[in-house]
Amino acid sequence: MKKQKHFFVSWEEMHRDTRLLAERLLPASQWKGVIAISRGGLIPAAIIARELNLRLVDTICVASYDVKKQGELQLLKDVEGDGEGMILVDDLVDTGKTAEFVRNSVPKARFVTVYGKPAGLPLVDDYIAEVSQSTWINFPWDMALQRNVPLVDQSTEAIES
Repeated sequence: MKKQKHFFVSWEEMHRDTRLLAERLLPASQWKGVIAISRGGLIPAAIIARELNLRLVDTICVASYDVKKQGELQLLKDVEGDGEGMILVDDLVDTGKTAEFVRNSVPKARFVTVYGKPAGLPLVDDYIAEVSQSTWINFPWDMALQRNVPLVDQSTEAIES
């Protein structure tokens, strides 16, 4: 069994990478608006909407993840139409299950994600960075600042716990 790797994304990195993605979507005049895949796509969709000066922002709400695994997909809120002229935004494409599910709902939308894993990349139109399938991406909204224990003290803490 492969050990899971972790990739930590700061707020600054998320903003920078999402702006790079927005730049690829120029000219802005070709778009009516953005559709965020809730919840992970909310922040990148807001950044893209700002960068392209798009005022129409909608959400498609799908539940699939908990912190440990991907479960059954549940559509909580859909959008009207087939997605024509819209940018569909998510933070990450992983296995592709959510991407396929949502893509069927809005097949004419341009589907972009900030980060992508190999299994899901064939389902998106554009992305900024690829990570391995075994990497867990830790987004800034999932983390809190805390004291980092020096390496020399970690073995001592483990014994005391």
